[in-house]
Amino acid sequence: MTFKQQTHKYYQQLLQDKIDVFRDRILALTEDSKNDAKGSAGDKHETALSMMHIEQEKLNYKLAEFFAQKALLDKIDATITTKKIVVGSLVQANGVLLYLCTALPKITIDGKTVLALSPQSPLGSKLMGNEVGFSFEVNGTVYSIEEVS
Repeated sequence: MTFKQQTHKYYQQLLQDKIDVFRDRILALTEDSKNDAKGSAGDKHETALSMMHIEQEKLNYKLAEFFAQKALLDKIDATITTKKIVVGSLVQANGVLLYLCTALPKITIDGKTVLALSPQSPLGSKLMGNEVGFSFEVNGTVYSIEEVS
């Protein structure tokens, strides 16, 4: 398995883990609200129930974001390598590894740090469509593309 494939798999698992955690939290809130409904009455009960519903809505919104990110990752074929940078490319620029997919947390695999970034980000948009040897500037830093896989 190539480093790019490892990176892709790691990010897929990271998102799946987040989805699982948020599903569990939503399920727990649903159970809490059912249990609370059985044994309470009055204004305190209504307030607590309302707060649980608000929290559940927030969690559902975040869960939808994770599903969208995972759907985008699932469309990427990590076995493909190209000369030009596209969504799914692993790029080395200025010694930094950048994975163009969606904005996700920084990870470390085999001692190498990888930053996942969106193609719409300032850095991602400058990378898209370019090749090894291309240089550009973002926020006062000059980047030079050293490797694309």
